[in-house]
Amino acid sequence: MEQTMKRGTLEDIALAKAAVYCDDRLALIEDYQSLETTGVVKTDIFIMALCVEGQSSVSIDGVSHMVCANDLLVCRPNILIEKDGVEGKSQFRSIVLSKECIHHLVMMGNNNWDIFRFLHKSPVLHLDADEVSLFCHYYDLIRAKAVGPHYGHFREVTDALLFAFFCEFLDMVKRFAPLNPPSYSSGENLFKNFIDNLQSSYPKERAVKVYADHLHVTPKYLSAVCKEFCGKPASDLINQYVVRDIEYMLKRSDKSIKEVSCELKFPNLSFFGKYVKKHTGMSPKQYRKQLRMKKTEDIVIDK
Repeated sequence: MEQTMKRGTLEDIALAKAAVYCDDRLALIEDYQSLETTGVVKTDIFIMALCVEGQSSVSIDGVSHMVCANDLLVCRPNILIEKDGVEGKSQFRSIVLSKECIHHLVMMGNNNWDIFRFLHKSPVLHLDADEVSLFCHYYDLIRAKAVGPHYGHFREVTDALLFAFFCEFLDMVKRFAPLNPPSYSSGENLFKNFIDNLQSSYPKERAVKVYADHLHVTPKYLSAVCKEFCGKPASDLINQYVVRDIEYMLKRSDKSIKEVSCELKFPNLSFFGKYVKKHTGMSPKQYRKQLRMKKTEDIVIDK
């Protein structure tokens, strides 16, 4: 049976009736068993899920992570997530925000680039007892306000609680990822915005000009800035992220090569084949076979 790509949204959560509370910007989830978790889900939300009991295994962008008690799982929008399995009974306290809500909170904070770049690589954080207690206090307060009577200033009060919680969350992450002092270099800001656009888009555009136009610079200047900050031109970075998406789809999805090509917006199957061959040295069929053999070997080693 073909494995379909689902899109995780607040609307989906509301329809599944899996949340303690859910509106157009916020959901509170404690029981993930009631959510349909079969197959790959492309998130359209920001998730902060604290495991308070049991353990679960999830795959994020093709990498498996074990989430145990006192672990905080952070999932950014536009990632591919798949439930690998659950051992025993697991319970969570989860604050889920819409993309618009998290963007608003990010804009209100300072120096969030390093934090979100860190979370992209390390989505599971093991909290100490004080941090767990703090998270649960905020969760309980937000939950009480959300499920209680909604008076005239409900949204303003909820906004204030979410912003306070988000500031505490950012400070919490600093223990895991010490931050560099804020930089006001225009070149660095351009590079960061380019990577943000590249990470958050799906399927990804492959032309440097598309990103340059969005950032209001020339393709030549964007590539020069990328080489200055990471040693690679913009085109190499774009190809790196596109190949990562191709790898995930070939490895984790049962879609045909042609369907993968269409989903990633290649003009035709022939062009897709040449692109994969150029960047991996193999045809899509050969590359899929190698990826799946590697996945099987990893499972055997884990056992």
